[in-house]
Amino acid sequence: MSNFLKDKKTIIGMIHVEPLPGTPKHHGQMLDIITRAKVEAVMYKEAGVDAIAIENMHDIPYLNKKVGPEITAAMAVVGYEVKNATGLPCGVQVLAGANKEALAVALAAGLDFIRAEGFVFGHVADEGYIDASAGEVLRYRRQIGAEHILVLTDIKKKHSAHAVTADVDIIETAHAAEFFLSDGVIITGVATGQEASLEELQAVKAGVKIPVLVGSGVTVDNVDRYLAVADALIIGSYFKVNGHWTQTVDFERVKNFMEQVNKLR
Repeated sequence: MSNFLKDKKTIIGMIHVEPLPGTPKHHGQMLDIITRAKVEAVMYKEAGVDAIAIENMHDIPYLNKKVGPEITAAMAVVGYEVKNATGLPCGVQVLAGANKEALAVALAAGLDFIRAEGFVFGHVADEGYIDASAGEVLRYRRQIGAEHILVLTDIKKKHSAHAVTADVDIIETAHAAEFFLSDGVIITGVATGQEASLEELQAVKAGVKIPVLVGSGVTVDNVDRYLAVADALIIGSYFKVNGHWTQTVDFERVKNFMEQVNKLR
């Protein structure tokens, strides 16, 4: 498997792919969607990020654990173009909880990892109930010969209610993900752009032997605290114009951030 998470404290820049065909906000042509993703990918590389992830975040409202073949096909094309434009380690998340589709995208596009939600236990998201999928996802990975692709898994995921597992804390959830062969766990705040708990991060990092990533809320002002503990940081909102995920990548913002990171690591 890829060891890009072990080389150094890894910074992963997020590309929020424009609305894809068949979704309510889709407009324009696939070529325009691909071109924007490639432009942002090259900006990330030139600014010095270590890896890239693509996500269909503009495809609101999301489907629950399944997407149409048009989404899987489109994300594979975008992923292939992003990977080949940069040569950086690259991953994919397909919302919401479409983890098998994400593996198919990653295999077809030559990507290095997927971000999977709903891996262990269950939770209520705005799309509905998301059930655990570890057994199904890892069997599918084996069946299609994609075992070289890392499966990085959200635990106590943002934009979700966790009352059904309120008696299972985040450390025990991380243990379960590790036991179920996750390649790394991702800790987030309560919503996109919201800070993750440093205390939870420290506790999970001390409790498992797999990589621990932060998946929301990292900025130039708090990166020192997160980088001191986490193995990798996934950054989307802060890298965009005005720090909002719907905007385009702000090259100077990313460059300044990476200059700060390189002083820290």
